[in-house]
Amino acid sequence: MSGKVVVVTGGTRGIGLGLVRSFADLGATVVFCGRSAATVEAVAAEIPGTLGVTADVTSRADLENLWDRAVAAFGRVDIWVNNAGRSHARKPLWQIPAAELDEVIDLNLGGLARANAVVLARMAEQGHGAVWNMEGYGSDGMMQSGLTGYGATKRAVTYLTDSTAKDLDAAGLAEKVTVHHLSPGMVVTDLLTHDYTPEEFEKVKKIFNILADKVETVTPWLAQRVLAGGSNGSRVAWLTKGKAARRFATAAFNKRDLFAESAAS
Repeated sequence: MSGKVVVVTGGTRGIGLGLVRSFADLGATVVFCGRSAATVEAVAAEIPGTLGVTADVTSRADLENLWDRAVAAFGRVDIWVNNAGRSHARKPLWQIPAAELDEVIDLNLGGLARANAVVLARMAEQGHGAVWNMEGYGSDGMMQSGLTGYGATKRAVTYLTDSTAKDLDAAGLAEKVTVHHLSPGMVVTDLLTHDYTPEEFEKVKKIFNILADKVETVTPWLAQRVLAGGSNGSRVAWLTKGKAARRFATAAFNKRDLFAESAAS
């Protein structure tokens, strides 16, 4: 699995940063991007051998530059992980500030659609490659009050990935160029825990402690399976329905506190 050139968008924090570390630990050559030059430089210095590029994935020009920088440095891109994304305030759709809602839609869906278009065209030209699109809450059809905008974008990610897989197959490219779903489940990051009042968080923390996991637990597992590859349109999922059911069934006997360290600090 070592020796592959992997690009991770949104690689300076959360799951993205965990993936950058995990891919590097597994022997891959890693290129990543973020919107803050200072943060990109700090991560590149922290993880030797990685190449950080300042880029906004809502910009086609930035995406093309990210690809070109990776190819100029390492000769090719074998795997591209579309991880960059964000959520919004937990409010009804009509109460979310317009700029915030627009940014979520443009990044989570618009940016991902542009990235697929740019990267798959380049992979078709080079003759191989795999794109992995990050799913999230709503991808499987689940709904929750206050997450309408975010959940709708993640539901669209699933459609976009499935439909793109069919396009690749119809174009006769699917044996060499593929697209896949990457589903991390519930992971303890700012994206999961933001915007709760202390009282609200005490309620949802019980569910998080049953179903969620830390970045350092999930990302090495995801990275291994992304490097191993799969058939066009396949999915790698950490939190399956079976695993979730087993965790609920054993919750009374398996006490977990994922937030103990942060509470202590």
